[in-house]
Amino acid sequence: MESFNDFKVSESIKQALMDLKYNKPTEVQQKVIPFALEKKDLIVKSQTGSGKTASFGIPICELAEWKENKPQALILTPTRELAAQVKEDITNIGRFKRVKAAAIFGKQPFDRQKLELQQKTHVVVGTPGRVFDHIKKGTLFVDQIKHLVIDEADEMLNMGFIDQVEAIIKELPENRITSVFSATIPGDVDRLCYKYMKNPVELEVVGTGVMANNIQHSLVEVHEEYKSSILKDVTVVENPDSCIVFCRTQETVNALCNELQRENYSTKKIHGGLGQDDRFSVMNDFKRGTFRYLVATDVAARGIDIDNISLIINYDIPLEKENYVHRTGRTGRAGKSGKAITLFTPVEEKYVSPIEEYIGFSIPVKTAPTQVDVAKEKAAFNEKMNDPMQEKKAKSDLLNQNIMKLYFNGGKKKKLRPVDFVGTLTSIPDITADDIGIISIQANATYVDILNAKGPLALQEMKNRTIKGKKLKVHEARE
Repeated sequence: MESFNDFKVSESIKQALMDLKYNKPTEVQQKVIPFALEKKDLIVKSQTGSGKTASFGIPICELAEWKENKPQALILTPTRELAAQVKEDITNIGRFKRVKAAAIFGKQPFDRQKLELQQKTHVVVGTPGRVFDHIKKGTLFVDQIKHLVIDEADEMLNMGFIDQVEAIIKELPENRITSVFSATIPGDVDRLCYKYMKNPVELEVVGTGVMANNIQHSLVEVHEEYKSSILKDVTVVENPDSCIVFCRTQETVNALCNELQRENYSTKKIHGGLGQDDRFSVMNDFKRGTFRYLVATDVAARGIDIDNISLIINYDIPLEKENYVHRTGRTGRAGKSGKAITLFTPVEEKYVSPIEEYIGFSIPVKTAPTQVDVAKEKAAFNEKMNDPMQEKKAKSDLLNQNIMKLYFNGGKKKKLRPVDFVGTLTSIPDITADDIGIISIQANATYVDILNAKGPLALQEMKNRTIKGKKLKVHEARE
Protein backbone atom coordinates (compact mmCIF):
# COMPACT_ATOMS: atom_id res chain seq x y z
CA MET A 1 0.00 0.00 0.00
CA GLU A 2 1.78 3.10 -1.24
CA SER A 3 -1.00 5.52 -0.38
CA PHE A 4 -4.21 5.83 1.62
CA ASN A 5 -5.98 6.08 -1.75
CA ASP A 6 -5.36 2.33 -2.06
CA PHE A 7 -7.84 1.69 0.76
CA LYS A 8 -11.58 1.49 0.19
CA VAL A 9 -12.46 4.61 2.16
CA SER A 10 -14.62 7.59 1.28
CA GLU A 11 -13.38 10.87 -0.20
CA SER A 12 -14.17 12.73 3.04
CA ILE A 13 -11.77 10.46 4.96
CA LYS A 14 -9.10 10.70 2.24
CA GLN A 15 -9.35 14.50 2.30
CA ALA A 16 -8.79 14.61 6.07
CA LEU A 17 -5.81 12.24 5.82
CA MET A 18 -4.28 14.38 3.08
CA ASP A 19 -4.71 17.56 5.16
CA LEU A 20 -3.20 15.77 8.17
CA LYS A 21 -0.14 14.90 6.03
CA TYR A 22 -0.75 11.18 6.44
CA ASN A 23 1.13 10.31 3.27
CA LYS A 24 2.14 6.64 3.24
CA PRO A 25 0.45 4.08 5.52
CA THR A 26 2.71 2.61 8.21
CA GLU A 27 3.16 -1.15 8.41
CA VAL A 28 0.51 -1.58 11.10
CA GLN A 29 -1.95 0.54 9.10
CA GLN A 30 -1.32 -1.50 5.95
CA LYS A 31 -2.00 -4.73 7.84
CA VAL A 32 -4.92 -3.66 10.04
CA ILE A 33 -7.10 -1.37 7.90
CA PRO A 34 -8.18 -3.92 5.23
CA PHE A 35 -9.25 -6.47 7.89
CA ALA A 36 -10.95 -3.78 10.01
CA LEU A 37 -12.94 -2.55 6.99
CA GLU A 38 -14.07 -6.16 6.48
CA LYS A 39 -15.33 -6.09 10.11
CA LYS A 40 -12.98 -8.79 11.42
CA ASP A 41 -12.06 -9.21 15.09
CA LEU A 42 -8.35 -8.39 15.48
CA ILE A 43 -5.51 -9.00 17.94
CA VAL A 44 -2.72 -6.61 16.96
CA LYS A 45 0.75 -6.77 18.48
CA SER A 46 2.52 -3.51 17.73
CA GLN A 47 4.76 -1.20 19.73
CA THR A 48 3.91 2.39 20.56
CA GLY A 49 4.63 5.00 17.90
CA SER A 50 3.73 2.67 15.02
CA GLY A 51 0.63 4.58 13.91
CA LYS A 52 -1.90 2.21 15.43
CA THR A 53 -4.44 4.88 16.42
CA ALA A 54 -5.08 5.67 12.75
CA SER A 55 -5.17 1.94 11.98
CA PHE A 56 -8.37 1.60 14.02
CA GLY A 57 -9.49 5.24 13.75
CA ILE A 58 -9.77 5.25 9.94
CA PRO A 59 -12.05 2.16 9.75
CA ILE A 60 -14.18 3.38 12.68
CA CYS A 61 -14.75 6.76 10.98
CA GLU A 62 -15.38 5.09 7.61
CA LEU A 63 -17.96 2.65 9.02
CA ALA A 64 -19.71 5.19 11.28
CA GLU A 65 -23.31 5.98 10.30
CA TRP A 66 -23.79 9.72 10.72
CA LYS A 67 -27.58 9.57 11.24
CA GLU A 68 -27.31 7.26 14.27
CA ASN A 69 -27.42 9.39 17.45
CA LYS A 70 -26.16 6.76 19.91
CA PRO A 71 -22.47 5.78 20.14
CA GLN A 72 -21.38 3.17 17.61
CA ALA A 73 -17.77 2.72 18.73
CA LEU A 74 -16.18 2.45 22.18
CA ILE A 75 -12.40 2.79 22.61
CA LEU A 76 -10.90 1.95 26.02
CA THR A 77 -7.52 3.42 27.00
CA PRO A 78 -5.50 3.05 30.23
CA THR A 79 -4.84 6.78 30.83
CA ARG A 80 -6.67 10.08 30.56
CA GLU A 81 -3.94 11.61 28.39
CA LEU A 82 -4.21 8.77 25.89
CA ALA A 83 -8.02 9.04 25.85
CA ALA A 84 -7.77 12.74 25.02
CA GLN A 85 -5.15 12.06 22.32
CA VAL A 86 -7.20 9.29 20.67
CA LYS A 87 -10.35 11.44 20.74
CA GLU A 88 -8.44 14.25 19.00
CA ASP A 89 -7.13 11.84 16.34
CA ILE A 90 -10.60 10.39 15.68
CA THR A 91 -12.08 13.90 15.43
CA ASN A 92 -9.40 14.91 12.92
CA ILE A 93 -9.78 11.79 10.77
CA GLY A 94 -13.58 12.04 10.77
CA ARG A 95 -13.74 15.85 10.46
CA PHE A 96 -15.26 16.02 6.98
CA LYS A 97 -17.60 13.11 7.65
CA ARG A 98 -18.83 14.98 10.75
CA VAL A 99 -17.89 12.14 13.09
CA LYS A 100 -18.44 13.33 16.68
CA ALA A 101 -16.13 11.83 19.32
CA ALA A 102 -16.28 12.31 23.10
CA ALA A 103 -13.59 11.57 25.70
CA ILE A 104 -14.70 10.52 29.20
CA PHE A 105 -12.35 9.93 32.12
CA GLY A 106 -11.93 10.58 35.84
CA LYS A 107 -10.91 13.86 37.49
CA GLN A 108 -13.37 15.70 35.24
CA PRO A 109 -16.96 16.66 36.18
CA PHE A 110 -19.32 13.73 35.58
CA ASP A 111 -22.24 16.04 34.75
CA ARG A 112 -20.28 17.82 32.02
CA GLN A 113 -19.58 14.45 30.40
CA LYS A 114 -23.22 13.43 30.86
CA LEU A 115 -24.34 16.52 28.92
CA GLU A 116 -21.91 15.76 26.10
CA LEU A 117 -23.12 12.16 25.87
CA GLN A 118 -26.72 13.40 25.53
CA GLN A 119 -25.76 14.88 22.16
CA LYS A 120 -25.28 12.91 18.97
CA THR A 121 -22.01 11.04 19.60
CA HIS A 122 -20.56 8.46 17.21
CA VAL A 123 -17.40 7.44 19.10
CA VAL A 124 -16.68 7.35 22.83
CA VAL A 125 -13.08 7.14 24.08
CA GLY A 126 -12.50 6.65 27.77
CA THR A 127 -10.77 5.05 30.72
CA PRO A 128 -12.44 1.88 32.06
CA GLY A 129 -13.52 3.23 35.46
CA ARG A 130 -15.35 6.29 34.16
CA VAL A 131 -16.82 4.42 31.16
CA PHE A 132 -18.26 1.76 33.48
CA ASP A 133 -19.69 4.48 35.77
CA HIS A 134 -21.53 6.06 32.84
CA ILE A 135 -22.88 2.71 31.66
CA LYS A 136 -24.15 1.80 35.13
CA LYS A 137 -25.77 5.23 35.67
CA GLY A 138 -27.51 5.07 32.31
CA THR A 139 -25.68 8.09 30.86
CA LEU A 140 -23.77 6.09 28.22
CA PHE A 141 -26.00 3.99 25.96
CA VAL A 142 -24.17 0.98 24.56
CA ASP A 143 -26.96 -0.88 22.75
CA GLN A 144 -25.77 0.44 19.36
CA ILE A 145 -22.03 -0.23 19.92
CA LYS A 146 -20.72 -2.04 16.84
CA HIS A 147 -16.97 -1.58 17.45
CA LEU A 148 -14.96 -2.13 20.64
CA VAL A 149 -11.26 -1.23 20.69
CA ILE A 150 -9.08 -2.09 23.68
CA ASP A 151 -5.97 0.06 23.27
CA GLU A 152 -2.71 -0.60 25.16
CA ALA A 153 -4.20 -3.82 26.59
CA ASP A 154 -0.97 -4.80 28.39
CA GLU A 155 -1.01 -1.50 30.27
CA MET A 156 -4.67 -2.06 31.22
CA LEU A 157 -3.47 -5.26 32.89
CA ASN A 158 -0.50 -3.57 34.60
CA MET A 159 -2.75 -0.84 36.01
CA GLY A 160 -5.31 -3.32 37.33
CA PHE A 161 -8.09 -2.39 34.89
CA ILE A 162 -8.59 -5.78 33.28
CA ASP A 163 -11.56 -6.73 35.52
CA GLN A 164 -13.29 -3.42 34.70
CA VAL A 165 -12.64 -4.01 31.00
CA GLU A 166 -14.29 -7.42 31.29
CA ALA A 167 -17.26 -5.91 33.16
CA ILE A 168 -17.71 -3.36 30.34
CA ILE A 169 -17.53 -6.08 27.66
CA LYS A 170 -20.38 -7.95 29.37
CA GLU A 171 -22.60 -4.85 28.97
CA LEU A 172 -22.00 -4.56 25.20
CA PRO A 173 -23.95 -6.18 22.35
CA GLU A 174 -22.50 -9.58 21.45
CA ASN A 175 -22.83 -8.80 17.75
CA ARG A 176 -19.92 -6.38 17.54
CA ILE A 177 -16.38 -6.10 16.14
CA THR A 178 -13.64 -6.29 18.78
CA SER A 179 -10.02 -5.19 18.31
CA VAL A 180 -7.21 -5.47 20.85
CA PHE A 181 -3.96 -3.50 20.44
CA SER A 182 -0.97 -4.21 22.65
CA ALA A 183 2.84 -4.06 22.63
CA THR A 184 2.80 -7.51 24.28
CA ILE A 185 0.06 -10.09 24.79
CA PRO A 186 0.32 -11.33 28.41
CA GLY A 187 -1.66 -14.42 29.48
CA ASP A 188 -4.59 -12.52 31.00
CA VAL A 189 -4.98 -10.38 27.88
CA ASP A 190 -4.82 -13.53 25.71
CA ARG A 191 -7.54 -15.16 27.83
CA LEU A 192 -9.74 -12.09 27.52
CA CYS A 193 -9.32 -12.08 23.74
CA TYR A 194 -10.34 -15.67 23.22
CA LYS A 195 -13.21 -15.49 25.69
CA TYR A 196 -14.91 -12.53 24.00
CA MET A 197 -13.72 -12.49 20.38
CA LYS A 198 -14.93 -14.39 17.31
CA ASN A 199 -12.15 -16.11 15.28
CA PRO A 200 -9.80 -13.14 15.71
CA VAL A 201 -7.17 -12.43 13.07
CA GLU A 202 -3.76 -12.11 14.76
CA LEU A 203 -1.45 -9.48 13.29
CA GLU A 204 2.06 -8.49 14.31
CA VAL A 205 4.33 -5.76 13.02
CA VAL A 206 7.28 -8.00 12.18
CA GLY A 207 10.85 -7.44 13.29
CA THR A 208 10.26 -4.96 16.08
CA GLY A 209 9.64 -7.18 19.10
CA VAL A 210 8.48 -4.88 21.87
CA MET A 211 10.95 -2.15 20.91
CA ALA A 212 11.30 0.16 17.95
CA ASN A 213 14.62 -0.55 16.24
CA ASN A 214 15.47 3.08 15.51
CA ILE A 215 16.24 4.01 19.14
CA GLN A 216 19.82 4.04 20.46
CA HIS A 217 19.80 2.76 24.07
CA SER A 218 22.49 3.24 26.71
CA LEU A 219 23.02 2.96 30.48
CA VAL A 220 25.08 5.30 32.68
CA GLU A 221 26.02 4.21 36.22
CA VAL A 222 25.81 7.03 38.77
CA HIS A 223 25.98 7.50 42.51
CA GLU A 224 22.83 8.98 44.01
CA GLU A 225 24.51 12.18 45.27
CA TYR A 226 25.83 13.03 41.78
CA LYS A 227 22.69 12.10 39.87
CA SER A 228 21.31 15.56 39.06
CA SER A 229 24.80 16.83 38.22
CA ILE A 230 25.35 13.98 35.71
CA LEU A 231 21.87 14.50 34.27
CA LYS A 232 22.80 18.13 33.50
CA ASP A 233 26.11 17.02 31.97
CA VAL A 234 24.22 14.54 29.73
CA THR A 235 21.80 17.25 28.56
CA VAL A 236 24.66 19.62 27.72
CA VAL A 237 26.49 17.01 25.64
CA GLU A 238 23.34 15.66 23.94
CA ASN A 239 21.76 19.14 23.60
CA PRO A 240 18.36 17.82 22.40
CA ASP A 241 15.68 19.94 20.77
CA SER A 242 13.03 18.13 22.80
CA CYS A 243 13.51 15.77 25.76
CA ILE A 244 11.48 13.93 28.42
CA VAL A 245 13.11 13.16 31.76
CA PHE A 246 11.27 10.35 33.57
CA CYS A 247 11.28 10.08 37.37
CA ARG A 248 9.71 7.50 39.65
CA THR A 249 7.86 9.80 42.08
CA GLN A 250 6.06 13.14 42.11
CA GLU A 251 8.49 14.40 44.76
CA THR A 252 11.49 13.73 42.52
CA VAL A 253 9.76 15.41 39.56
CA ASN A 254 9.04 18.52 41.66
CA ALA A 255 12.58 18.73 43.07
CA LEU A 256 14.32 18.09 39.74
CA CYS A 257 12.11 20.48 37.78
CA ASN A 258 12.75 23.24 40.36
CA GLU A 259 16.51 22.61 40.16
CA LEU A 260 16.53 22.73 36.35
CA GLN A 261 14.44 25.91 36.32
CA ARG A 262 16.96 27.55 38.69
CA GLU A 263 19.63 26.67 36.12
CA ASN A 264 17.51 28.40 33.43
CA TYR A 265 16.44 25.22 31.67
CA SER A 266 13.39 25.56 29.44
CA THR A 267 11.33 23.05 31.45
CA LYS A 268 7.92 22.16 32.91
CA LYS A 269 6.62 19.15 34.84
CA ILE A 270 3.73 16.71 34.68
CA HIS A 271 2.54 14.11 37.19
CA GLY A 272 -0.64 12.70 38.71
CA GLY A 273 -0.67 15.27 41.51
CA LEU A 274 -1.41 18.10 39.08
CA GLY A 275 -4.99 18.97 38.20
CA GLN A 276 -6.24 17.52 34.93
CA ASP A 277 -6.52 20.94 33.27
CA ASP A 278 -2.91 21.70 34.27
CA ARG A 279 -1.76 18.34 32.88
CA PHE A 280 -3.47 19.01 29.56
CA SER A 281 -2.08 22.55 29.46
CA VAL A 282 1.51 21.33 30.00
CA MET A 283 1.07 18.58 27.39
CA ASN A 284 -0.31 21.02 24.82
CA ASP A 285 2.56 23.45 25.45
CA PHE A 286 5.07 20.62 25.03
CA LYS A 287 3.44 19.47 21.79
CA ARG A 288 3.56 23.05 20.52
CA GLY A 289 7.24 23.24 21.40
CA THR A 290 7.04 26.14 23.86
CA PHE A 291 9.64 24.46 26.14
CA ARG A 292 12.34 21.80 25.65
CA TYR A 293 12.46 19.59 28.76
CA LEU A 294 9.43 17.81 30.23
CA VAL A 295 10.06 16.24 33.65
CA ALA A 296 7.48 13.51 34.16
CA THR A 297 6.31 10.45 36.06
CA ASP A 298 5.05 7.40 34.17
CA VAL A 299 1.59 8.95 34.01
CA ALA A 300 2.82 10.87 30.96
CA ALA A 301 4.32 7.86 29.18
CA ARG A 302 0.97 7.18 27.52
CA GLY A 303 -0.73 9.74 25.34
CA ILE A 304 2.35 11.69 24.29
CA ASP A 305 2.16 11.55 20.51
CA ILE A 306 4.91 13.89 19.34
CA ASP A 307 6.98 12.94 16.31
CA ASN A 308 10.25 14.67 17.14
CA ILE A 309 11.24 13.97 20.76
CA SER A 310 14.92 13.22 20.20
CA LEU A 311 15.96 12.13 23.70
CA ILE A 312 14.45 10.21 26.62
CA ILE A 313 16.34 10.20 29.93
CA ASN A 314 15.33 7.76 32.66
CA TYR A 315 16.48 9.76 35.68
CA ASP A 316 15.19 6.86 37.78
CA ILE A 317 15.38 3.41 36.23
CA PRO A 318 11.81 2.03 35.92
CA LEU A 319 11.03 -0.75 38.40
CA GLU A 320 8.51 -2.30 35.97
CA LYS A 321 10.20 -3.64 32.83
CA GLU A 322 7.11 -2.77 30.74
CA ASN A 323 7.49 0.88 31.73
CA TYR A 324 10.93 0.92 30.09
CA VAL A 325 9.22 0.15 26.77
CA HIS A 326 6.48 2.74 27.29
CA ARG A 327 8.89 5.49 28.37
CA THR A 328 11.46 4.97 25.64
CA GLY A 329 8.69 4.56 23.05
CA ARG A 330 8.12 8.32 23.27
CA THR A 331 11.14 8.79 21.00
CA GLY A 332 11.90 7.18 17.64
CA ARG A 333 8.32 7.74 16.51
CA ALA A 334 6.99 7.92 12.95
CA GLY A 335 10.19 6.41 11.57
CA LYS A 336 12.52 9.00 13.12
CA SER A 337 15.56 8.04 15.20
CA GLY A 338 15.98 8.77 18.88
CA LYS A 339 18.08 8.11 21.99
CA ALA A 340 17.20 6.63 25.38
CA ILE A 341 19.69 7.11 28.23
CA THR A 342 19.04 5.43 31.59
CA LEU A 343 20.81 6.47 34.81
CA PHE A 344 21.15 3.72 37.43
CA THR A 345 22.79 3.52 40.83
CA PRO A 346 24.73 0.42 42.05
CA VAL A 347 21.68 -0.51 44.17
CA GLU A 348 19.45 -0.40 41.10
CA GLU A 349 21.64 -2.65 38.94
CA LYS A 350 19.34 -5.61 39.73
CA TYR A 351 16.61 -3.99 37.59
CA VAL A 352 18.75 -3.93 34.43
CA SER A 353 18.74 -7.67 33.61
CA PRO A 354 14.92 -8.08 33.69
CA ILE A 355 14.58 -5.09 31.32
CA GLU A 356 17.18 -6.51 28.94
CA GLU A 357 15.53 -9.95 29.01
CA TYR A 358 12.16 -8.36 28.28
CA ILE A 359 13.33 -6.20 25.35
CA GLY A 360 15.52 -8.95 23.91
CA PHE A 361 18.94 -7.28 23.84
CA SER A 362 21.70 -5.99 26.12
CA ILE A 363 21.89 -2.24 26.72
CA PRO A 364 25.48 -0.94 26.48
CA VAL A 365 26.90 0.77 29.58
CA LYS A 366 28.60 4.07 28.80
CA THR A 367 30.62 6.37 31.01
CA ALA A 368 29.20 9.70 32.11
CA PRO A 369 30.37 12.73 30.11
CA THR A 370 33.73 14.12 31.25
CA GLN A 371 34.16 17.75 32.22
CA VAL A 372 36.18 18.20 29.02
CA ASP A 373 33.17 16.91 27.00
CA VAL A 374 30.85 19.26 28.88
CA ALA A 375 33.09 22.30 28.50
CA LYS A 376 33.40 21.67 24.75
CA GLU A 377 29.60 21.60 24.27
CA LYS A 378 28.57 24.23 26.83
CA ALA A 379 28.51 27.21 24.44
CA ALA A 380 26.25 25.42 21.93
CA PHE A 381 23.97 24.29 24.77
CA ASN A 382 23.64 27.83 26.15
CA GLU A 383 22.96 29.20 22.70
CA LYS A 384 20.13 26.72 22.10
CA MET A 385 18.70 27.30 25.59
CA ASN A 386 18.61 31.07 24.99
CA ASP A 387 17.16 30.81 21.49
CA PRO A 388 13.38 31.22 21.30
CA MET A 389 11.83 27.92 20.24
CA GLN A 390 10.04 27.57 16.91
CA GLU A 391 6.42 26.78 17.72
CA LYS A 392 5.35 23.50 16.16
CA LYS A 393 2.11 23.27 14.28
CA ALA A 394 -0.41 20.75 15.56
CA LYS A 395 -1.44 17.98 13.16
CA SER A 396 -4.88 19.53 12.95
CA ASP A 397 -3.73 23.06 12.04
CA LEU A 398 -3.72 22.44 8.28
CA LEU A 399 -6.95 20.50 8.59
CA ASN A 400 -8.63 23.38 10.42
CA GLN A 401 -7.44 26.25 8.25
CA ASN A 402 -10.58 26.07 6.09
CA ILE A 403 -12.89 25.44 9.05
CA MET A 404 -14.54 28.13 11.16
CA LYS A 405 -16.36 27.26 14.38
CA LEU A 406 -19.42 29.46 14.98
CA TYR A 407 -20.93 30.14 18.40
CA PHE A 408 -24.68 30.69 18.85
CA ASN A 409 -26.16 31.79 22.20
CA GLY A 410 -28.96 29.22 22.22
CA GLY A 411 -29.15 25.47 22.73
CA LYS A 412 -31.22 22.73 24.33
CA LYS A 413 -33.10 25.10 26.65
CA LYS A 414 -34.49 26.87 23.59
CA LYS A 415 -35.44 23.45 22.18
CA LEU A 416 -33.00 23.77 19.28
CA ARG A 417 -31.85 20.67 17.37
CA PRO A 418 -29.08 20.11 14.80
CA VAL A 419 -31.67 19.93 12.02
CA ASP A 420 -32.77 23.50 12.85
CA PHE A 421 -29.25 24.84 12.26
CA VAL A 422 -28.75 22.75 9.12
CA GLY A 423 -32.04 24.01 7.69
CA THR A 424 -31.19 27.68 8.19
CA LEU A 425 -27.56 27.38 7.07
CA THR A 426 -28.39 25.51 3.87
CA SER A 427 -30.91 28.23 2.96
CA ILE A 428 -27.89 30.51 2.44
CA PRO A 429 -26.86 30.62 -1.24
CA ASP A 430 -23.57 28.71 -1.83
CA ILE A 431 -23.83 26.72 1.43
CA THR A 432 -24.82 23.05 1.26
CA ALA A 433 -25.03 20.27 3.84
CA ASP A 434 -21.48 19.26 2.82
CA ASP A 435 -20.24 22.60 4.17
CA ILE A 436 -21.59 21.93 7.66
CA GLY A 437 -19.41 19.98 10.07
CA ILE A 438 -19.93 18.86 13.66
CA ILE A 439 -22.81 20.53 15.50
CA SER A 440 -22.48 20.53 19.29
CA ILE A 441 -25.61 21.65 21.17
CA GLN A 442 -25.23 22.49 24.86
CA ALA A 443 -27.80 23.81 27.33
CA ASN A 444 -27.38 27.50 26.44
CA ALA A 445 -25.01 27.47 23.48
CA THR A 446 -24.41 25.75 20.16
CA TYR A 447 -21.16 25.34 18.23
CA VAL A 448 -21.19 24.63 14.49
CA ASP A 449 -18.17 23.84 12.30
CA ILE A 450 -18.41 25.47 8.87
CA LEU A 451 -16.17 23.70 6.35
CA ASN A 452 -14.61 24.51 2.97
CA ALA A 453 -13.70 28.13 3.82
CA LYS A 454 -17.42 29.07 3.91
CA GLY A 455 -17.22 30.29 7.54
CA PRO A 456 -17.06 34.06 6.86
CA LEU A 457 -20.08 33.82 4.52
CA ALA A 458 -22.11 31.82 7.06
CA LEU A 459 -21.16 34.20 9.89
CA GLN A 460 -22.22 37.30 7.93
CA GLU A 461 -25.51 35.79 6.77
CA MET A 462 -26.48 34.31 10.17
CA LYS A 463 -26.33 37.74 11.80
CA ASN A 464 -29.53 38.58 9.90
CA ARG A 465 -31.34 35.22 10.03
CA THR A 466 -33.40 33.38 12.61
CA ILE A 467 -33.22 29.74 13.68
CA LYS A 468 -36.61 28.16 14.36
CA GLY A 469 -37.98 31.70 14.56
CA LYS A 470 -35.42 32.73 17.20
CA LYS A 471 -32.85 35.50 16.67
CA LEU A 472 -29.55 34.34 18.14
CA LYS A 473 -26.27 36.12 18.70
CA VAL A 474 -23.53 34.60 16.56
CA HIS A 475 -19.76 35.08 16.42
CA GLU A 476 -16.65 33.06 15.71
CA ALA A 477 -16.03 30.72 18.63
CA ARG A 478 -13.05 31.51 20.84
CA GLU A 479 -10.48 28.89 21.78
